[in-house]
Amino acid sequence: MRSHEQRVYFFFFFFLSSVPFVLSLNSTQKEIMEKLSRSVSVWGDARERNPCAWKGVSCNSDNSSITNLSLSGRSLSDSGFLPLVCGILSLEALDLSDNSFSSVPEGFITACGKIDGLKQLNFSKNRLVSSLPAFNGFVGLQSLDFSSNMLSGTIVSQLGSLNDLKRLYLTSNHLSGDVPINLGNPKVLEHLMLSKNSFTGSIPDGLLEYRKLVRIDLSENQLSGHLPGKIGDLSELEELILSSNNLSGEIPMNLSNIQNLSRFAANQNKFTGNIPVGISRSLKNLDLSYNKLGGPIPTDLLTQSNLQTVDLSYNLLEGSIPAKISPNMVRLRLGSNSLDGTIPSELGTLPKLTYLELENNSLSGSIPSELGSCRSLLLLSLGMNNLTGSLPVELANLSSLQVLKLQSNKLVGEIPYEINQMQSLITLNIGGNLLSGSIPISISRLQNLTNLNLQGNRLSGSIPATIDSLKSLLELQLGSNQLNGHIPEMPLSLQIALNLSHNLLEGTIPDTLSRLQGLEVLDLSNNKFSGEIPTSLTRIGSLTQLLLANNQLSGVIPKFGNYVTINTTGNPGLVNTTSQSNSPPRSPGKRKSVAVAVVVAVAVAAASLGIGVTVVIAVSISRRFYRVKDEQLGATEDLPPPQVVQGNLLTANSIHRSNIDFTKAMEAVASTSNILLKTRFSTYYKAVMPSGRSYFIKKINWSDKIFQLGSHEKFGQELEILGKLSNSNVMTPLAYVLTVDSAYLFYEYAQKGTLFDILHGSLGSALDWASRYSIAVGIAQGLAFLHGHTSGPVLLLDLSSKSIMLKSVKEPQIGDIELYKVIDPSKSTGSVSTVAGSVGYIPPEYAYTMRVTMAGNVYSFGVILLELLTGKPPVSEGTELARWVLNNTAQRDKWDRILDFSISRTSLAVRNQMLAVLKVALGCVSVVPEARPKMKSVLRMLLNAR
Repeated sequence: MRSHEQRVYFFFFFFLSSVPFVLSLNSTQKEIMEKLSRSVSVWGDARERNPCAWKGVSCNSDNSSITNLSLSGRSLSDSGFLPLVCGILSLEALDLSDNSFSSVPEGFITACGKIDGLKQLNFSKNRLVSSLPAFNGFVGLQSLDFSSNMLSGTIVSQLGSLNDLKRLYLTSNHLSGDVPINLGNPKVLEHLMLSKNSFTGSIPDGLLEYRKLVRIDLSENQLSGHLPGKIGDLSELEELILSSNNLSGEIPMNLSNIQNLSRFAANQNKFTGNIPVGISRSLKNLDLSYNKLGGPIPTDLLTQSNLQTVDLSYNLLEGSIPAKISPNMVRLRLGSNSLDGTIPSELGTLPKLTYLELENNSLSGSIPSELGSCRSLLLLSLGMNNLTGSLPVELANLSSLQVLKLQSNKLVGEIPYEINQMQSLITLNIGGNLLSGSIPISISRLQNLTNLNLQGNRLSGSIPATIDSLKSLLELQLGSNQLNGHIPEMPLSLQIALNLSHNLLEGTIPDTLSRLQGLEVLDLSNNKFSGEIPTSLTRIGSLTQLLLANNQLSGVIPKFGNYVTINTTGNPGLVNTTSQSNSPPRSPGKRKSVAVAVVVAVAVAAASLGIGVTVVIAVSISRRFYRVKDEQLGATEDLPPPQVVQGNLLTANSIHRSNIDFTKAMEAVASTSNILLKTRFSTYYKAVMPSGRSYFIKKINWSDKIFQLGSHEKFGQELEILGKLSNSNVMTPLAYVLTVDSAYLFYEYAQKGTLFDILHGSLGSALDWASRYSIAVGIAQGLAFLHGHTSGPVLLLDLSSKSIMLKSVKEPQIGDIELYKVIDPSKSTGSVSTVAGSVGYIPPEYAYTMRVTMAGNVYSFGVILLELLTGKPPVSEGTELARWVLNNTAQRDKWDRILDFSISRTSLAVRNQMLAVLKVALGCVSVVPEARPKMKSVLRMLLNAR
C-alpha cells in the first residue's frame, strides 16, 4: 500500500512539474498595458483583465512578461504614447506597421534603445517624414523595418552602432545621397533592402565588406557608374537586384564565383559589353532586359539545370539561340534583339516551358514542329522575324496556349483546320504573312478568343458564317486579304474594331451590324459594297470611326453623331445632305470612349512558379464617357435640391473652405443645365459659388451594388483619406456631400477640359512640344505619387487622356482616383462586370486577368505619351496606337516617322527630346508587364530626356 501511494505521489508530482504554472503579468507591465489601453483605444474596454490575452500581445510561457507586441493596422496617428511602450523591458518584437504615424518621438528611441532583448522593430507602411532616426543603444536589434514611409535625407551614421543587425528594410522612401556603408557589424548583416529610393552615385566598394550578405536590393534608385569588380567576393549572396538604375559598363566576370546566387536582376540599366561566361552557374532567375548588351548569347548561359526564367529582351544581342537549354526553363524571353539563325528544335523538349518570346529579331527558317510538344506553353510569341514555311499542324497540340503571336513573318500555306483544338486561345495574331486558302470554319470553335488578327495575308473565300459564335471576341482584323462574298452576322461582343477593309467583299452592308453596340471602329473601306448605308448604323452607341471609302455605295449618307468620324470618299453615288463633312474635324467634347467590361474566371497556375493566369469567358460593353449636348437635356426636368445627410470639408486650404457653399452646390446639381459631362459611374456638374468661384461637382450613385462601401460612414472615411492626398497633378476631393442615395465630390474647376479634347480637337495644333512635355511630366508626377502612397498604391481603373483634366495647357490633373477604392466590379449589375479601361489604353494582360495593377497603369500612361508624341488618338482606323507604334519601331532609323511632324520639325532639339521620350513610352507599353518600368523610374527618365 505504501509503495502504491508513493507511485501515485510520484506521478502526481511529475504531472504538476510538466504543466506550466500560470502566473499573472507582473504589476509594472500590467500597469503599462492598462495605460496603453486608455491612451490608444485599440483594445476596446479591455474587459479581459489579463493583457496576455489581448489581440496582438504575446507573453512568455508563464505569462509573467510580454515578449511580442503588435499594433499593426490599427489606424493610429498620434505617436505620443510610444515611449510608454518602451517601459516593457522584456519586449523582443515590436510591430507598429501599417498605421499613420508621421514621426517617431525622441523619447521612444531613447527608451527602447535600452531594451537589450529587443530583436525586431517594424515601423513600415506609415507616414514618417524627416530623416531616419539615430539608433543609439538597441544592442540586440536584429531586424529593422522602416520601409514604405516618406523618410528623406541621407544615411551616414544612424545605424552604425547596431552590431547585431541582420535585416535592414528601407524600401520605398525618399532617402538620398550615397548608398550607406556604416551599417553595424560587417560580419552580421544578411539582408539589405534599399530599393525605391533616390540614392545616387556608384555602388560603394565598402559594401563588399559585408561578407555575410544574402540579399541586396538596390533597384529603382538613381545609381550610376560600374558594378564593383569584386562583387563576386560576396560568397554568401543569393539575390542581387539592381533593376531600374543608370548603371553602366560591363557585368563583372567574377559574379560566376558566387555559388549560391539564385537571382540576378539588372534590367533597365545601361550595361554594355558581352554577357559573362559562367554567370548562370547557380542561377534560377536572370533578368538583363532593357540594357545595351551585345555579342552572342554564351553557349553555357541557358544550359544550367537550375535555371527557370531568363529575360534578355531589348538588348543588342547577335548570333543564334543556343540549342542546349535547361530542362526546368519556365520563361525564356529573348525578344527585341538582333538574333538570327533558326529556332532550336530542342525547345520542344522542355516540359515546363510556359512563356517563349522570341519576337522582333531576325530569326529565319521554319517554326519547329517540336514546339507542339511544349504542353505547358501559355504564350508563344515569334512575331516580327523572317520565319518561312507553313504553320505546323503540331501547334494544335498546345491545348493550354492562351496567346499565339506569329505576325509579320513570311509564313505560307493554309491555316490548319486543327486550330480548333487550341481551346484556351485568347489572342491569335498571324497577320502580315503570306497565308492563303480560306479561313477554316473550325476557328469559330475557339470560344475564349478575344483578339483575332488575320489581316495582311492572301486569304480567300468567304468569312465563315459561324464567326458569330465567338462570343468573347473584342477585335476582328481581316483587312488586306482577298476575301469575297457577303458579311455574315458578327459576334455581339466586338468592341475595339471590326476591320474588313481591302478585300473583295460585296453586296449591301447588313443591318445586323447595328447590333454591335459596343463597337468603336467599323472599317469596310476598299471593297465592293453597294446599295445604301443603313440608317441603323447610327444607333451604334459607341461608334467613333466609320470607314466606307472606295466602295460602290449610293443614296443619302445618314446623319451620325458629331463624335463619329466618317470617311465615305470614293463612292460617287453617295449624297451628303447634312452639314457634316465626310471627315469632320475633331472638336472638343464631341468624342466618346468605351469602357471594356470583362468577366473573368478559371485561374490556371504554372506549378513551378505559381503563376496565376485567368481566362476570359465573356465580354460586354458600356458607354464610358461623353459630353452632354443641350438637345439631350430638353426632356429632363429639374429636380428639387438633394437633401444633405452629411457634408464635410476635406481641404485645409482656407480659400476653398471659405468659397464652398453646400447649399449652393446642391442647387446647382438639381439643374440639368449645369451638367458638363458624364461617365459610366459619375455625372459632372459646374457649380458657381456665391463668391463667383467655379467648382466641379461629381455625383456618384453610391447606392448601386457595384459600390463596395455599404454605409455613409465607410464612404465618408474613404473620402477623408483621399482628401488628405496632396499633389498638384491629382484631382483630390476638396469636400463631399452625402445624400440618401448619392455622393457629391467637390473638385477644383479645370478650365481647359480634358487632355483628349485639347489634343485631338481643333486646339491640338496649339499644343507645342513644351506644353506636351510639361503635361507628360505632370501626369508622371501624379502617377508616381499615387503609386507610392504610404498606405498602399492608389490605382486607376480607367487612365486615359479623357480622365486627365487640364487647369492650363501645361497643368494636368489625374481624375477618377476614387473609383478604385469604392467600386467592387464583381457586384456589377447588367452587362457590365468590371471596368478594364478605355479602348486603346487597356494593357494586353487585362484581356485574361482581372487584377488592376501598377504595371497596367504604366501601360495606359505609355499610350498617353504616344498620343502626345504622335498626335494620334488611342485607336485610329481600327488599330490601337500602341500596337501601331510597336510594329513601326522595329528599326530605329524609322522612329522619326512616328512623331507628329508638325511638332518634331520645329527644331533639332525638340526632335531629339521627342525621340528620348518615345524610348520611355516604348518601355511603358511593353507587352510584358514585368518589363515595364515603375512610375518612379518613368518620371526620372522623362526628366532626364529634357
